[in-house]
Amino acid sequence: MKNTRAFWFPLGLVLLLGLGMVPALCVAADPTASDPTPIVGTWEGTLDPGAQPKKKVVVHISASQDGTLSGTIDYPDQDVSGIIINAITYKESKLHFESTGIPGFCDGIMNKENSEITASWNQQGIAPLSLVLKRTR
Repeated sequence: MKNTRAFWFPLGLVLLLGLGMVPALCVAADPTASDPTPIVGTWEGTLDPGAQPKKKVVVHISASQDGTLSGTIDYPDQDVSGIIINAITYKESKLHFESTGIPGFCDGIMNKENSEITASWNQQGIAPLSLVLKRTR
């Protein structure tokens, strides 16, 4: 009897642990979960404020290990870089980010190839400007 028990205990423990991991594996592979990966990268575009000169815009977006997004905005033509993006959300190809350093916000939709975002830049006191951001990295 001792030999049978010695055989089944480790096998039962392995099965118990293995089956306990199945729900975790299913959650990790959930295709409906929001994946921040497509939005991560460097994006460049040009704002055209009409009577003023056009402004090149570079948006850097990164994700931490827990999926939290963060980023900065650069205006190379004006030698301005590192403006903090205070809030970023990306879900089902829809991007929204806000910056109090400018102050303004951007709403956009990413194309199916994950290479371009068609957006609207909204700044206090200025009519919304169209902005097309293209992935550079």
